[in-house]
Amino acid sequence: MKYQIDRDTKDAAYWQLYRQLRQDILDGLLPEGTKLPSKRQLAAELGLSLVTVEHALSLLVDEGCAVSRERSGLYAAAFGGSAAAPKARLEDMSLSDDMPRDFPFSALARIMRRVLADYGEKILTRSPKCGLGELRAAIADYLARSRGIRVHPEQIVVGPGTEYFYAMLVQLLGRERVYAREDPCFDTIRRVYALGGARCEALAMGADGIEPTALTESHASVLHVTPYQSYPSGVSASAARRRDYAAWARTRAGFIIEDDYGAELAVSTRQVETIFSLAPDRVVYLNSFSKTLAPSMRMAYMVLPEALLPLYEQRLGFYSCAVPVYEQLVLAALIRDGELERQVNRLRRRERERGYSF
Repeated sequence: MKYQIDRDTKDAAYWQLYRQLRQDILDGLLPEGTKLPSKRQLAAELGLSLVTVEHALSLLVDEGCAVSRERSGLYAAAFGGSAAAPKARLEDMSLSDDMPRDFPFSALARIMRRVLADYGEKILTRSPKCGLGELRAAIADYLARSRGIRVHPEQIVVGPGTEYFYAMLVQLLGRERVYAREDPCFDTIRRVYALGGARCEALAMGADGIEPTALTESHASVLHVTPYQSYPSGVSASAARRRDYAAWARTRAGFIIEDDYGAELAVSTRQVETIFSLAPDRVVYLNSFSKTLAPSMRMAYMVLPEALLPLYEQRLGFYSCAVPVYEQLVLAALIRDGELERQVNRLRRRERERGYSF
């Protein structure tokens, strides 16, 4: 048998087998109607468990690369042969290094089919301006369980990425304010604020967050921070520094933009409290699903303090939600079914096995 499993790589065995079978189907080496090797044959020849092989084969069926015939087995679907387009698409969209190799693709495919069956043509309707109520409620429940943040769904705004919210917040809070950011910081943050016409100060980073002196001497009334592993410094703000940030906001009657990207993946047994939980009236909380689920899931969300809701409605209430209804419904189901939290736990276990302790 030509298929091989490399046990020295980090890629799971089922994923390796799935990719090899899928490639043969796309290349036409397994033309439409060709019977695939049985799960018992694959398990015996590759030294894998039946569960592992079944997982790989189920991915092929879920993706439409193979079809199951009752009491007969699996057969290659119409993707291979002389048609070059499927192969070109595979090459153009090959999996990148940041794609989670143990992503629950079969669960995603199942949920996508269920959403189509349950909602039908309703997925073609326009989304409410701040996002679907189903998704906002699911995110609120998830935040309470995972991050200790308790908010009403009405405080949540759904958008196509955190960069979208960076620009929106300049319009909400006003260009007349001075904004402060970490130095160094993710360059997109700097560029979005500059493009939005905001005056911005760069505050030097220390070993556990922004240097206290830099924070005290700043003229800003809005502070943008990424407390968990700020990029590119890799610095994580300590609990004491997070409390300093919250105190700074209260003293100045200012606001903090807490960009909590990736914090769910911290492998310590006790999650560090969010700045939002310390000052919910002074913090705008941002997060997305591109790291916890997949890079293609460009959905993000913003949690506003209740006091800012009237201002948001006045200044930005005309904005339409740019995330399709279908994608919002699928994400809501992933959260409600527990698939998001199971994926986060898998990723945290992987980080723990690699020896990361934060």
